[in-house]
Amino acid sequence: MAAPRITGVVRQLSTSASRSHLVQAPIQLFGVEGRYAHALYSAATKQKSLQSVEKELNSFKDILKVDTKFNQFVKDPTIKRGTKSEVLLASLQKQKFSPITTNFLCAMAENGRLGKVTGIISAFDQIMAAFRGDVICSVTTAKAMDAKTQKDVEATVKLFLKKGENLLLTSKVDPALIGGMVVEIGDRFVDLSIASKVKKYSSVITEAI
Repeated sequence: MAAPRITGVVRQLSTSASRSHLVQAPIQLFGVEGRYAHALYSAATKQKSLQSVEKELNSFKDILKVDTKFNQFVKDPTIKRGTKSEVLLASLQKQKFSPITTNFLCAMAENGRLGKVTGIISAFDQIMAAFRGDVICSVTTAKAMDAKTQKDVEATVKLFLKKGENLLLTSKVDPALIGGMVVEIGDRFVDLSIASKVKKYSSVITEAI
């Protein structure tokens, strides 16, 4: 069975009546990224190809990271949409991407939305994480965490998870924090950095003066 054209699915999101025909995603996302991610989730669910689509989208994201020329081509707004769609179609078919992923990315090219492809893929990843019961936790520290610190952070964060949820911990370094850490769990944000405390105290002192 041929994969549905994603262009039509995305357009369906414009009316509440059409939205009722889409498969409900486990989380609600908004904006252009959210609309495209929801449309793809619905189409892929009906095609029973969620995992393969997720894998292909992330492969496409990896290609953009490695191939700078292709990345520039994909995100260049001056290139005609038809030209971009044709080149993209040939590239995706050569890499044997599935029809549904190919249709989705080509629909984005036709609609002039390829410049947002990275954000749309990230939105789809969020939906898939929620689908699996994964909770994404991002920890930012002033310097890289050692194994013990990371293990302690994981143990602490897991205390806040619901039954059946899985923790996906990612970490990054931001020297501007000075010390401490910033923790993002889903849509929750906790700033435990020394920089934020310094800023807070500086504000208090300034107001007092």
